[in-house]
Amino acid sequence: MKVICDRGALLEAVNMVAAVVPTRTPTPALSCVKMVAKKHPGGGGELTLSGTDAETSITISVTHVDVQSPGQAAVPADKLRAIVSAEDGEPTLSIETDGDQVHIKGANAHFRVFGFPPADFPALPDLQATIAGEAGQAPKTIFTQSAGSLLELVGRTVFATARETSRYAINGVLMRRSGKDLEMVATDGRRLALSRAKVTGGGGSKDKETVSCIIPTRALGVLQKMARDPEETVRLVITDSRIFFAFELPGGEGKGKKDGETALPSARAVLSSTLVEGSFPPYDDVIPKDQDKRITANRDELGSAVRKASVLTNEESRGVRMAFSASTKKLKLSSRAPEMGDSEIDVDLMTYEGDDIEISFNPTFITDVLKVVTEQDVIVELKASNKPGLIRSSTNDFLYVVMPVNLPG
Repeated sequence: MKVICDRGALLEAVNMVAAVVPTRTPTPALSCVKMVAKKHPGGGGELTLSGTDAETSITISVTHVDVQSPGQAAVPADKLRAIVSAEDGEPTLSIETDGDQVHIKGANAHFRVFGFPPADFPALPDLQATIAGEAGQAPKTIFTQSAGSLLELVGRTVFATARETSRYAINGVLMRRSGKDLEMVATDGRRLALSRAKVTGGGGSKDKETVSCIIPTRALGVLQKMARDPEETVRLVITDSRIFFAFELPGGEGKGKKDGETALPSARAVLSSTLVEGSFPPYDDVIPKDQDKRITANRDELGSAVRKASVLTNEESRGVRMAFSASTKKLKLSSRAPEMGDSEIDVDLMTYEGDDIEISFNPTFITDVLKVVTEQDVIVELKASNKPGLIRSSTNDFLYVVMPVNLPG
């Protein structure tokens, strides 16, 4: 293999692929990035970089490349990333293989890296074979979504997933597609975030079926880094045990069939992940339906006040008391930490409907959600001091349920 690559495009691809490569593994080939150089029949070439930790995999195509000799290599990801990063003054880099050795050259630098046999690199899930029904599991659903819409769904939910829990199913985000309705839900047992959108492109005969899956949090974190343009099309393919996210190249379906579900897209990048096993909690049951106090507040003012009040809290008193007044349309936030001090912050409310109420929340749970609410006005609905609060958007495409905390009087 011998290729000449645009260094910037190569670094972007290496950084992305390296995100899923394990730093410690008993299988040496798993610590590598696999590189495959191909010449196109009509001219030009392509360098494909792949990485995996055996659960999540990424494949990225680099087209800013001159393929002088096709071939493949498996290069340790940490060394490849360090070399390409260090050559920051070079517009291009050449990569050439000599057996399992890989030579990377700039204008005045030559690196010889000991790689591994490419044949030792594990076979990755094949998107095109899966779409065509040739990978052992037929797709349960195939649809497309704009990158902007998809990443908004992810961003509004992934922060609420559980980090450490024996309930493995809530370590991921539930995705549920029913016809043209798409929603994602996450919970850690103390809060729940739900975001909705409309499917922008269907996949044929299975449009009306309801399909759900639980996507690992780590895979969604990688997905958030992969989009280049909010208008970019992402094709989602879900099977019984795996999900694919394919960032499609502009200009059509690519090679292969073109009859709806069996169309084989050309993709600049593909993320694949195993799905989380288990049953997601029945989230509809925990969404409050009888809130009788409704508040509208400015998102930024509320967020600033909660951050100020959280300064004087500690692990023993990890909560901020919120006192809502109907007569003055004001919110008073207060916090107290033994041997530290206390605070009081006032916030003007835009609207308030209902009786006065005092309720306490973990401030982190409030500031987290205010970061992902896109509207300037945020709606808060409450029932009682010992009942969950509801924060939602005015368009009803996002809601957030948060449990109160008990603070000493």
